Amino acid sequence: MREFASEPLVRRLIDWGIDTVFGRPGDGPEGVERAFQRHQDEIRLLTVEHEEAAGLMACGYAKATGRIGVCLATSGPGAIHLLNGLYDAKLDHQPVLAITESPRTHLLGTGFDQDVCLDKVLADVADYNARVHVPVQIPAMVDIGIGNAVARGSVSHITFPWSLEPAAAESGPWMATTASAPPTAPVFVAAPGVPATVELERAAAVLNEGGRVAMLIGVGATGATNELLAVAEVLGSPIVKSLPGKPVVPDDHPLTTGCAGALGTRPSQEALRAADTLLVVGSNYPYQRDAADPETLTAVHLDTDLARISSRGPNDVPLVGDPVETLQALLPLLRRRQDRGFLELARDGTAAWRERVLALEDATGDLIRPGFLVRTIDRLAADDAVLCSDAGPMTTWSARHFEVRGGRGYLVSASLGGMPTGLPYAIAAQLSQPDRQCIALVGSDGFTKLMAELLTVAEHRLPVKVLLADTSMAPNFAFWADACGVLGLRVEAATQLEEAVGRAFDHDGPVLVDVLVDPAEQPVPALAASA
Repeated sequence: MREFASEPLVRRLIDWGIDTVFGRPGDGPEGVERAFQRHQDEIRLLTVEHEEAAGLMACGYAKATGRIGVCLATSGPGAIHLLNGLYDAKLDHQPVLAITESPRTHLLGTGFDQDVCLDKVLADVADYNARVHVPVQIPAMVDIGIGNAVARGSVSHITFPWSLEPAAAESGPWMATTASAPPTAPVFVAAPGVPATVELERAAAVLNEGGRVAMLIGVGATGATNELLAVAEVLGSPIVKSLPGKPVVPDDHPLTTGCAGALGTRPSQEALRAADTLLVVGSNYPYQRDAADPETLTAVHLDTDLARISSRGPNDVPLVGDPVETLQALLPLLRRRQDRGFLELARDGTAAWRERVLALEDATGDLIRPGFLVRTIDRLAADDAVLCSDAGPMTTWSARHFEVRGGRGYLVSASLGGMPTGLPYAIAAQLSQPDRQCIALVGSDGFTKLMAELLTVAEHRLPVKVLLADTSMAPNFAFWADACGVLGLRVEAATQLEEAVGRAFDHDGPVLVDVLVDPAEQPVPALAASA
């Protein structure tokens, strides 16, 4: 049997423990799809309806699991469609490997069909970006690409013709000098986790001397919840979360004020404005714009990568290390703060904010308010539910009205703000965690961009629950769901909402609930521009 370059590619992905690849590979007789079919007991190729969804699913997979996401596309326009998802991964620091088909090397630059130099097209988005010329390179390139992506939280890209043949390549004149690529292995070893003692002592001195210390945490602090809470308790610090860091500390914990930024909460903005010292863990949120006096604000930055710290002041202290191990080492060096006034002020502000949010969840109007929709989802969702939100207004509603507590998860396109992310994320989350309730919270504007992926949901019988905040007031999306083989429900009045959402969550298969919401209601910022 003739062996093509796709065979060593698939085998190397299996060596790395990759279990799912998202993509639309094309239909050539020697295509990569056949290689996946030969190894279907070890790895799955989830064929999507549109390549943009494949890129977003790979990013969503990385966010949901903490492991590398892999996507694949055929040459020319197919590969170009991956870019939205790849930039989502780049800007949110998620490890993703993109594999694309390129024209045969001898056809590049000749004006042949789909003559696109993909390694140049993806040069900005990919941290590691390589073209395969001979198949013996493939194992080493996969190893290097995955290693780079995992170590740096970045995108890697490899491109080659699916029909490249190892047998033909090995007989070529370029093989006279070497019969193999440099030896590599499908192994990743994490870097040491604790900064030097002198750096920890310097950081502790800054935090101990601060008058009003706040903590700002991001998704890079995932897994360090207990350590963060212990440090906050000693410092008497309110915990402010970046949007992607929302799941790191439960929303109902008394030490947190919620999320920062325009999509966040007023007490979080007030805490950042009043603080004179910050402990920033796993976040690159631009906090200086919220500070009352950026010149006097001092910060300790903890992250796994110095490049993400971007220390903003001459007196700031960068700490490069694992969040769990570093916070454990830092805690004994901190003095317990006796004055809890700053923390109590933040708690009072949080209580007042919650009352304000309740007013946005009123169910008595003629049209359904988005806040009421999301709060209903929050009340009825499982304790370990994963909510995957579209960007735009849906992000604001979900950030403010859906509480991450217990074992819940929350996925959002935080930096790119890619609108149609809710459904692809939910598909990826459901595939990787089949026993969890995965919810796609989408708007009609975002859903229409990738609504064909409901066919993917139906084909694989994924029990994804799609809650659609419909502001279009025109099509009936429940009809589309039924046509796809998905249970479609439509809600036109607030009195119907709880029953419909409950039915969706109880159903053992995929469901779409088309909820007509007030199109005139737009999110308001946490603080007025003049505040």
